[in-house]
Amino acid sequence: MERVSIEADPAVLRGLDNWRDLPASQQPEWRSAEELRAVTDELAVSPPLVFAGEADQLREHLAKASRGEAFLLQGGDCAETFAESTADNIRNKIRTILQMAVVLTYGASLPIIKMGRMAGQYAKPRSNTMELRDGVELPAYRGDAVNGHAFTPESRVPDPNRLLSAYHRSATTLNLIRAFTGGGFADLRRVHEWNRGFTSNPAYKRYEQLAAEIDRAVRFMAAAGADFDALRTVDFYSSHEALLLDYERAMTRIDSRTGHPYNTSAHFLWIGERTRELEGAHVDLLSRVHNPIGVKLGPATTPETALALQERLNPEGTPGRLTFITRMGAERIRDVLPSLLSAVAAEGSPVTWVCDPMHGNTFSSPSGYKTRRFDTVLDEVRGFFEAHQAAGTVPGGLHVELTGDDVTEVLGGGEEIDEGALSRRYETLVDPRLNHQQSLEMAFAVSEMLRGS
Repeated sequence: MERVSIEADPAVLRGLDNWRDLPASQQPEWRSAEELRAVTDELAVSPPLVFAGEADQLREHLAKASRGEAFLLQGGDCAETFAESTADNIRNKIRTILQMAVVLTYGASLPIIKMGRMAGQYAKPRSNTMELRDGVELPAYRGDAVNGHAFTPESRVPDPNRLLSAYHRSATTLNLIRAFTGGGFADLRRVHEWNRGFTSNPAYKRYEQLAAEIDRAVRFMAAAGADFDALRTVDFYSSHEALLLDYERAMTRIDSRTGHPYNTSAHFLWIGERTRELEGAHVDLLSRVHNPIGVKLGPATTPETALALQERLNPEGTPGRLTFITRMGAERIRDVLPSLLSAVAAEGSPVTWVCDPMHGNTFSSPSGYKTRRFDTVLDEVRGFFEAHQAAGTVPGGLHVELTGDDVTEVLGGGEEIDEGALSRRYETLVDPRLNHQQSLEMAFAVSEMLRGS
């Protein structure tokens, strides 16, 4: 059947630039407007990184998560770096997410939507625009898509050409993700191989026991003549915070099938806690694209704000369109979340609720490392599930910062990482991440919560 191409509505195109006249927080002061224009012009004619049909498929999956028929697992780096966009690092993160998904699927008997904070998470909002060291003040590091981490005047100048580097790194990362998840690496019959090379500890031993159970189940299915084609590949989606508006606008395309605009930099974009102003540029731009989108909600969020965001970003009440990602902190979630759940449920429009237990639980250790406690992170997840159970609503997913490596950035867990161990392998440039073992521990704990919800 011949595909019909639909011309873009001029009003839709004009609307996509409405954000330029609105307050836009957390935007870099680029070194040259002319350079920025040349870069965004090049990005605007570059191939898309994802396709509208893939985003539509993800929206359908997220709709199922909002009804309790699936569960979202979203994980990856706090901020990706160009230097770490290697095949080994990408494979290790994918492997960790796949292992967590296996634990959740087997433990909770639910389909798991697998999504990476990958292939685009190259920018981060900052609390302070400047950084002071030994009497020297320079612009804050905002992620590799903006400037360099080295504390020098040259490195810290926001360089628009880095947006092109972010695009190309995202493209190669997505290529590898598709190769790994579609080329046999994600085959469920390889669950044992995913754990090779890691040392013996409680989380890995528990995973191996689960892998052995899966092996027995697979052998039984094979003996019964089951078709294993569906076990060879998985759908794996990309996501990042839609922070840099010039980049996100340049990556927005009109779908030739429908005439609707889609952001082609990722399948799923979210608006951060610092940029979710109702009349601000970020909310305006993402309100106009047809991707599934998310909004981070911190402890200061009121029911009125949540309802206003819902009306602004999903006025038609499309299932799977809007995800609220709560980041309350373990001490606040049980007090704040219930009123939000009640207000949104009473309004009736569908929302997928996801827990980010990382960002509300960060502190500085006595030795100066920015860190989190694993037990505190896990307690926020428990509070999230408890609030949903009390409200009769659905806990739809988990959003965590993790790495596939054995870093020492988060205190506690089965390895009992203490403050003295933080310096051993503290590798993040921004926020601390769960390491591979801690990620598996989290998955086992959440699978038990899912069974009880």
